[in-house]
Amino acid sequence: MADHARDHLPLPDYDHLPIGGLESRVRSLTSDDVEDLLAYERSHADRLPVTELLATRLEQLHSGAEPTSGDPGALRPESGGRRAGSAVSPATASPPFSSPPHGTPDQRGKPKGDRT
Repeated sequence: MADHARDHLPLPDYDHLPIGGLESRVRSLTSDDVEDLLAYERSHADRLPVTELLATRLEQLHSGAEPTSGDPGALRPESGGRRAGSAVSPATASPPFSSPPHGTPDQRGKPKGDRT
């Protein structure tokens, strides 16, 4: 069963937003919206970095800051623009590496006592 409070939060998928994206997105919220998020956060996950971020933004709004548009390029999990796979290609991969031989038939290993 879905949490009723979660369904009425001012940011969709709030629980899945990374902190870096959250910081930018709360700039567009009113003080009432930030208070709602702060109350929700404290009663659910209560993540210290998030509560500090929300409390700081709330103080800014109470000190006269105005909501802004936020950063439209902030990480948004609901946009579905995730990359999959590795960014490494044959052109950027490291050269092949062969481990040193240890006791191969043409290059026998020596006991430590025989080293000079």
